[in-house]
Amino acid sequence: MQRYDLRHLKDDFYGRMMEILEEAVDLEVSIFIFEIGDFSSVQKSADVVQEAGHELMNSLKFNEADWMIVVKKRA
Repeated sequence: MQRYDLRHLKDDFYGRMMEILEEAVDLEVSIFIFEIGDFSSVQKSADVVQEAGHELMNSLKFNEADWMIVVKKRA
């Protein structure tokens, strides 16, 4: 399991998140932290993960400004 802090990418973290998932081994679990912004990034991140065929295991508020999702890579 690896944790990736994508907060420095602001609202442009989706591409990097997908790169990381593509490099991960099958069934590996990854934790991503990103800025919430206007909350649209929360739903979009879930949609991007699902469209890529991976499993969103958890999604929760990390603190007042950040969100965390836990993703399992599917083969």
